[in-house]
Amino acid sequence: MERQPEGVVRSPGRTLVEAQRLLDEGKPFHAHEVFEDAWKSGPEPERELWRGLAQLAVGLTHAARGNAKGGARLLLRGAERIGGYRDPYGVDVSGLVAWARALAARVGEGGGEGGAPVDAVAEAPRLAR
Repeated sequence: MERQPEGVVRSPGRTLVEAQRLLDEGKPFHAHEVFEDAWKSGPEPERELWRGLAQLAVGLTHAARGNAKGGARLLLRGAERIGGYRDPYGVDVSGLVAWARALAARVGEGGGEGGAPVDAVAEAPRLAR
């Protein structure tokens, strides 16, 4: 599947809409790339938010590819990174943290590299309330 174009500067709202669309389509790696653009181009106080959201998306990518250990690790790292924010731009931080921890626990029970893949569409989180 073709990658997202890199280095696209979007508004925070546009970033969230585009990333949600990609997550809903079962393309969490592509959503990760959208968040990565925001992380690299956004103002310093928001970079950890976008970086954490990128980690959540790539964690889902790993889980969907059967890498339970890597997926769980990235989901937890992303949850930790965004946990200090208070719903900027309507992002449901507490909901995303709960989703990431629950998914990490479920996939983490499956073991390491060869765990059963999760369905990226069925597991796609809602970014905003």
